[in-house]
Amino acid sequence: MRISRLLAFVFTVFLYFPLLCLGKTQKPLDIYFIDVEGGQATLIISPSGQSLLIDTGWPGFEGRDADRIAAAAKIAGISQIEFVVITHYHNDHVGGVPQLADKIKVGTFVDHGPNREDSDDTRKLYAAYGDVAAKAKHRVVKPGDHIPVKGIDVTVLTADGEHIASPLKGAGQPNPLCAGEPEAPVDTTENARSLGTLITYGKFRFIDLGDLTKRKEKYLVCPNNLIGTVDLYLTTHHGLDQSNAKVIVDALHPRVAIMNNGAHKGGKAEAWKTVHDSPGLQDLWQVHYAEDAGKDSNVPEDFIANLNRTEGAYIKVSAQSDGSFTVWNSRNQYSKTYKPGDQSATQSAAKK
Repeated sequence: MRISRLLAFVFTVFLYFPLLCLGKTQKPLDIYFIDVEGGQATLIISPSGQSLLIDTGWPGFEGRDADRIAAAAKIAGISQIEFVVITHYHNDHVGGVPQLADKIKVGTFVDHGPNREDSDDTRKLYAAYGDVAAKAKHRVVKPGDHIPVKGIDVTVLTADGEHIASPLKGAGQPNPLCAGEPEAPVDTTENARSLGTLITYGKFRFIDLGDLTKRKEKYLVCPNNLIGTVDLYLTTHHGLDQSNAKVIVDALHPRVAIMNNGAHKGGKAEAWKTVHDSPGLQDLWQVHYAEDAGKDSNVPEDFIANLNRTEGAYIKVSAQSDGSFTVWNSRNQYSKTYKPGDQSATQSAAKK
């Protein structure tokens, strides 16, 4: 009798276990685009709970940027950051490392290797960063490497002036725009060495190329598109004209773009137009209203986190593995949800 009951119990578990699994709420991939006034600080929380921060904003300002990153981490419910990725050694990307390290524990610093720019300022920034990185784990990556964040795939696309040699799965198609794209000048700054990544969660794909400039951007998609398409595109170099070449923006075919500009940094009209008018783009969101660009080169206010220089509001993206995602503006609680792989979206002004 006991054996019969045990067999009946085991049968019931096997019968209903798949249904129980389907009933569970899937954890999203959360991405916080933190306002560091025209620098970069992008906090990524994997569904596993592990975290990755791309860049640390500016130094100084009484620890403003480190405070904002720490505040976002608290909102996200984390007490440490497993990986801090430094795209390159400019003030608005690596400058905040010492102040951040005083605020929150960092597991591993990830970068492209030594500074390559012949500049006293950059050498000083690299040295200050090195002092902090030496007290934690440190990893140098190259194109094709993966940063081991549990629950998502983080693929290195560019690093130290190099790019992936082979197309990613499903990519590699010829890019018809290449013939019409002018050759950009050689960039000898750290921008061209930017560590760029593609973050994938199921069908959702998000690309961040740091401050990569046009000549290097073109190599990623010409003559063939090595990346494929993405759902979410962080405008490169804060929306400056030295980056965001039409040949790569259109090839990536993003559904949504986020511009991490400041009030007077980035958000240039030419780059704004390239992204805004890209075929298939549903919406462009901005961290700041670009005061120097004029009304015609800014999106509607609902899609802008900060309307002046002092707010410190952020943009949050929550993505599901089916490719759907929601973008939320912390200033006004406006949100918009994008369904997987199509051109439809729903809007809401409800608070979260």
